Amino acid sequence: MAFTVKEICQNIWNLEEKYELNHKEIQDCYPWQLIRMYLYYEITRKTNLFESAQQSSLSLYNKITSLLPFIKNSILSNPLSGKENPDVLIFDHPRKVIFNDEYQDIYSYFLKDALNEYNKSFETIESPYLNQHFRNDINKKENNVKFNDRILLGSFIHKTRNRGKVPFTDKEKELINTVKEELESIFKIKLDLFRILEDHILNFQYDYKKYIELLEKRKAKFVFLVVAYENKALVAACKKMNIQIIELQHGTISPYHLGYSYPKNTMKFNDEIKKIEYFPDKILSFGNYWKNASYYPLESDNIISIGFPYFEENSKNYIKIAKNKGNKSNNKNNENENNNNENNENEKQILFISQGVIGKYLSKLAYETANSLNKNNNKENKTNNTLNKNNNKENKTNNNQNYKFIYKLHPGEYGTWRENYEYLNKAVSKFDNFKVVYESQPPLYELFAKSDYQIGAFSTAIYEGLAFNCKTFIIDVPGVEYLDDLIDKNIVKKVKNSEELINYLKEEKIDLKEYDKDFFFKNYDKTVFGEILNNLDSKKYKCD
Repeated sequence: MAFTVKEICQNIWNLEEKYELNHKEIQDCYPWQLIRMYLYYEITRKTNLFESAQQSSLSLYNKITSLLPFIKNSILSNPLSGKENPDVLIFDHPRKVIFNDEYQDIYSYFLKDALNEYNKSFETIESPYLNQHFRNDINKKENNVKFNDRILLGSFIHKTRNRGKVPFTDKEKELINTVKEELESIFKIKLDLFRILEDHILNFQYDYKKYIELLEKRKAKFVFLVVAYENKALVAACKKMNIQIIELQHGTISPYHLGYSYPKNTMKFNDEIKKIEYFPDKILSFGNYWKNASYYPLESDNIISIGFPYFEENSKNYIKIAKNKGNKSNNKNNENENNNNENNENEKQILFISQGVIGKYLSKLAYETANSLNKNNNKENKTNNTLNKNNNKENKTNNNQNYKFIYKLHPGEYGTWRENYEYLNKAVSKFDNFKVVYESQPPLYELFAKSDYQIGAFSTAIYEGLAFNCKTFIIDVPGVEYLDDLIDKNIVKKVKNSEELINYLKEEKIDLKEYDKDFFFKNYDKTVFGEILNNLDSKKYKCD
């Protein structure tokens, strides 16, 4: 039986309600909250709902050689050492991109200037990305960076040494077995739920203890972090120490994102709604749209729209191109234009936004779309040429629509696409107007600005493309539920296959609803950020 994302989430929610799993304490923690996202991914993988992410994996050699920097960083950049007492701790996103000529976390980089403006001292705790750190020494100094390698390495050693030794009680074992059997029966898969729980509990126990130690040493007043659902021990430690912890939005949020979505019935304990223990106190969102994007276990006034400074700053020059592209054919009937210029005016750019988990399907759809449209254009060009010869009109205008196809890979696909995507190889070898972008240049926002259409699944980039006036098509693949709201509001169109997509592309007008582009990504609001800091300073808000 094939499951949808919605069905998987609903079945998980049903079990959470039935056994009050989110508030079941095992080994002095709430392990279901720890494994919730991991379990979702494990179920989608084992039910073959999603493909593998196509990301390059680390070789054994790389894993061994990366151990030495871990040890070095644990000694030289240990977050538990030193006597600094910053006002703020920042746990940024491990993945860095080159922005303003240096590697930065695009979600939290603005905090440096903002905190300096309000005379707040800070320290940044950075976890490695693919076992590496990318900042240069100047960048590290400016951002007061210490590496989290010491805690991560210690956690790994603790888990390895104690795996198989967690002393589950008979009552705990009975509950775990019951849930395991129901999950396996529902999804027709095998799950090593004991191993999953044990690994997460061991990591949590070690990390929680170390973060308590860190917070006691630093005496920070509040903490900012990116991706709270992967840092539950830090959230728990902040709650214990009565320190406000605030998450910065880093991607798409929907009712089916189990890092954020807790319907009321999943929060019940003894017939009363109980707060989720390992959830941040506030979320700073990209725009007002995200305030109601999920079943947050927070009051709505704790979802604060502050903007997405990276998008605002990095896109402003390209937005001008996007505003003009709708008028690029205004002069197509000008008698003085030559045929070459007119062909360029008629060209439409189609941008495919890839993700590893749907890459094989999307790449095939892209090939089929290009193949069909190019064949159609070739036939029409031959017909036009024949008519021109018969009518002896050398300068007859060619009104045929031409297309340029751009396939933008996700960074995780850069090194593997030639091996994994057969149809992309066929497309680039067969079509002169089909290009695969497998590096950071040209910038994604430039591609959006120059594109008339974008096709993808549930990437955050889809929302960014909407801000560039791209007519948007969402392919009907697992995970499409994440964009149900946009589909229902007719802001985007859902397509099942290349044939349906091509029919839309051939239409002169596509009936899509107008929308406020600032609704998704508002301009960064310094005033709001200042109010947050002032409220935290005054201790107006207390941890729940």
